Amino acid sequence: MDCGRLLVVDAGARPAISTNLTSNSGPITTKFLRVNGLIRVPQVTLIDETGKSVGTIPTSEALRMAQDRGFDLVEVAPHARPPVCKLLDYGAYQYRIEKQERKSKAHQKRVEIKGIRLTFKIGEHDRTVRQETAKRFLGEGHKVKIEMILRGREFAHQDLAREKVREFIKELGEGVTVEQPLSKQGNKLLCIITNVSTKPVL
Repeated sequence: MDCGRLLVVDAGARPAISTNLTSNSGPITTKFLRVNGLIRVPQVTLIDETGKSVGTIPTSEALRMAQDRGFDLVEVAPHARPPVCKLLDYGAYQYRIEKQERKSKAHQKRVEIKGIRLTFKIGEHDRTVRQETAKRFLGEGHKVKIEMILRGREFAHQDLAREKVREFIKELGEGVTVEQPLSKQGNKLLCIITNVSTKPVL
């Protein structure tokens, strides 16, 4: 950044970026940042570019210090009295934050609802296969929708069908909870389960 440059922001503008700054007193988090010309209060508590507290000084002096050292004066704690400002390379900071956000999104795992379909007369082998599939989905942090299709005379045995679904869920192991209770929709019973002990990897 050119040491002779002072970033001037139009008074009608207000930069809005997510922040996660750190000072000697701990993390500073704010949604909106005022920069240089937008800081209109007479005094600020200043933190220099190394993180050291300079103390409370006139805003005009803080602006001169920022200009002399080739940084921007950024308000990081607007609700403090007086507001806390820090010397930052505003452009470089924005780039760093955007890069971190892109990296976070790239590694974020999206939660999906996976489907498992059962039948009233499902065989033991097929039942075991579907249980293993459900366990895998839950282990990956996804929710699982379990459906049991009813046909013909099977509608007369809905209580037994519900018990079969409950037993299927019980055998998936500890930590599995019913998020959407078992209900009848058309010719099928369905519910949604999740594993409260497993969270999506971020």
